[in-house]
Amino acid sequence: MLVAAPAAAQQAPVVALWPNGAPGSEARRTEAETVRDSYVSNVHNPTLTIYRPAPSHANGAAVIVAPGGGHRMLVWINEGEVPAKALNRYGVTTFVLKYRLARDPGSSYDIERDAAADLRRAVRWVRAHASDYAIDPARIGVMGFSAGGELVSLVADNPAPAQTPMDAIDRVSARPDFQVLVYPGPLGTPAKAVANAPPAFLVAGSLDQCCATSAMALYSQLRSAGVSAELHLYADTDHAFNLGTRSERISIQHWPDRLADWLADGGWLIPHGSAKIPPVSRKEP
Repeated sequence: MLVAAPAAAQQAPVVALWPNGAPGSEARRTEAETVRDSYVSNVHNPTLTIYRPAPSHANGAAVIVAPGGGHRMLVWINEGEVPAKALNRYGVTTFVLKYRLARDPGSSYDIERDAAADLRRAVRWVRAHASDYAIDPARIGVMGFSAGGELVSLVADNPAPAQTPMDAIDRVSARPDFQVLVYPGPLGTPAKAVANAPPAFLVAGSLDQCCATSAMALYSQLRSAGVSAELHLYADTDHAFNLGTRSERISIQHWPDRLADWLADGGWLIPHGSAKIPPVSRKEP
């Protein structure tokens, strides 16, 4: 069963996505984030927190995790750190994204303009630094919970806006190789570029008034477009079940196993070209 790994002995390294701050947010990039009961807000300098699997079973796959929180905050532990460490058990290197929050009180950010840009930049950053982390640049996925699922759909299933590259990273592809949407919100659905969308895994609860319909609608679009997609819709289940550890429903406790099965069946956990990815000797940033 895909369950949370024990807390790491050392703090996970954090990298900024833009060296001089995100476009339009440069003046606020040094402003402190707000953390209340593990919920993070006031994000002005988008970052990736890196969680690496044990070198003995690292397989070169990578997943960027976008926590939910209604674009008002980030559910950092249950929808960020916990799934990141759980994926480490399967040899996946994970990167948890802190993105700009359009609905944080007083925010001037826009979901499609700024938050989605943060996820696109995250995909580009991981792909550009793939060799630094022994990652296969063709096995980089995105996983989003709720509001984070909206960002996944905006990036994976919708066209990217035109932009002028700021640096070499901006010239790298922002298309993820696979996508995982966990009770995704409705923004981005119906999708506008499903024909070129990557394979998708979708999961939601049947009682979820926010997100069950959007998950079903996106699945139907992907299926009609011939994109490989798998949907799990759980009976008598509402929103925000995270990895299922707090639920008394056996099916919800085991939904991460279905994700692990899907990742394995899709070949995402299999190293390409070698039996084993060698450990990395470089220092963490």
